[in-house]
Formats: sequence, C-alpha cells, structure tokens
Amino acid sequence: MTTLKTTREIAASVEDVFAAFIDSERLARWWGPAGFTNSFHTFDFESGGRWVYTMHGPDGKDYENESVFREVVPGQKIVIDHVSLPKYELIISFAEHDGKTTVSWEQTFENETFATKMNDFLATANEQNLDKLTAELRP
Repeated sequence: MTTLKTTREIAASVEDVFAAFIDSERLARWWGPAGFTNSFHTFDFESGGRWVYTMHGPDGKDYENESVFREVVPGQKIVIDHVSLPKYELIISFAEHDGKTTVSWEQTFENETFATKMNDFLATANEQNLDKLTAELRP
C-alpha cells in the first residue's frame, strides 16, 4: 500500500485546530483541494460515526464521498476510513508545542495502482487542503 505523508505547523492551539474539524460548517469551508466546495449530508463526528458528503469540483463535477470516523481522540487524533472509491485510511494527528500545532496527515490507499498514478495530484491536493485549514484558522 502507498502512504502519503504531509506535516504542517499551524500558528494556533490544538484546541482551535481540532475545533475546525469538529464543526461541520467550518470543515465544509476548508475541506478539500483548492477550488473545491462541499455539501455535507451526514456528519456524525464520533468514533464509528458516518460522514457522507459531496465535493464540488472547480470543473463543475460532483464527487460523492462516504467515510467512517474509526477513531476520534479529541485534540490528539482522528482516523478516517474512506469507504467509497478510492478507498483509503487517513490518520490525522495533532501535537501542540509553544502555542503552535503540528498536524500530521497520513493517507494510505488500498489500491496501489491508483495511488501511484495519482501521487503527484494527491500530494498537491493534501498540501492545498492544509493551506485551506491554515487560512480557516487565521484571526
């Protein structure tokens, strides 16, 4: 399996960063690569909870998504199983130091061929996602 790793230091407390994940309205504003918007249909942010949403691409296409929050540890970790295609596991971890938070993003794809083919796009998309999170947290 292929794992993509991205790490970002954000000038915000871990509580503020985690809050941007648990509030569905805020998450809908920043989730996804540049140019994407979201409509959330189900958002049960708890261990075992479902997350069903549509990502609206800048090209006008809609991308249906379904995930399960396998594990939620407030202020520490979120583990998401993306159960629609392409299937992947996303582990997001948080560590605070000196008033800043390091967000670590590990995305492991079930389909090696897909991950290899899309590696450059996915790496860029994940960086853009964290860019949008950082912007969401600016005062």
